Amino acid sequence: MKWLEVTVATTDEGADIVSARLSMLGINEVSVVQGHDEVERIMNDAVKYWDYAEDAALNDQPAVKAYLAMLPENEGMIAKIEASMKELKAMEQDIGVSLGSLEVTSREVDEEDWANNWKAYFKPIKVGDRLTVCPTWEETEDDGTRAILRIDPGMAFGTGAHHTTRMCLELLEKDLKEGDSVIDVGCGSGILSASAILMGAKDALAIDIDPVATKIAAETAEKNGIDIMRYTVYTGDILTDKQIREAATRRKYDIVLANIVANVIIALAPLVPELMHKDSVFIASGIIDDRLDEVAAALEENGLSIREIREGEDWRALEAVLK
Repeated sequence: MKWLEVTVATTDEGADIVSARLSMLGINEVSVVQGHDEVERIMNDAVKYWDYAEDAALNDQPAVKAYLAMLPENEGMIAKIEASMKELKAMEQDIGVSLGSLEVTSREVDEEDWANNWKAYFKPIKVGDRLTVCPTWEETEDDGTRAILRIDPGMAFGTGAHHTTRMCLELLEKDLKEGDSVIDVGCGSGILSASAILMGAKDALAIDIDPVATKIAAETAEKNGIDIMRYTVYTGDILTDKQIREAATRRKYDIVLANIVANVIIALAPLVPELMHKDSVFIASGIIDDRLDEVAAALEENGLSIREIREGEDWRALEAVLK
């Protein structure tokens, strides 16, 4: 079936108002494309443990998107949307909220295009010397020299292509020894913790405050044949949930992973040493360049010494040990 993708340019504040306006026209199935500023606010203020997905997700232009089936009853709908947005723009001053341009654009797409074409951009990725990250719908050569992580993350989770995840995986490969235990704080799709087991870790604990993330992480482990006895998933905030914190700190881990954001790494700094023994390694990523000094200072203040820093465009990853 052919569909019409309709995009209304707006602001983060105006998205709900535009959505309500479209609802008045009988268009209730919409998606909000958040702008770069709003995504950063969510990541830093709500301190979500996000694995940075694709840079393309950080849109500079907020918008509301809707998909209309190209059927006779929808003929003329674009003109109605344009008229409605023009009327809404005239009310902007009275509403008291910046609504943006409210420009309406449209394009014709196939159902398969907008549902699945993003998959075309996710191909097998070789990371370091020991790992290949491969989507479940792709084939990859298996010569026995690499662990193959098969992942079906959807559009909301990291795939290993981004610098933050890649640098984490490279440091993990360097530091991981056969039989190590691993904890992954802010596990996202489970790419780090599952990779650790496939590369020889004895077991892994994956934690995320987002139940969708932990569900995907558990599915990732299952898809890769990882024994449930070796892979534990907790949903909750290790910083504020006493039960999860106590469960996580009952033991020490050989490798502690945190591919999240600077604010969370700083908040985690006092806890990280509780998860480590004298030979453990802490690997952190998701750090934007201008926050690196703050993260480094927090770790140093809490008894950690930075051993290596890696760079990928504006992103930084670090490796630290106990002093």
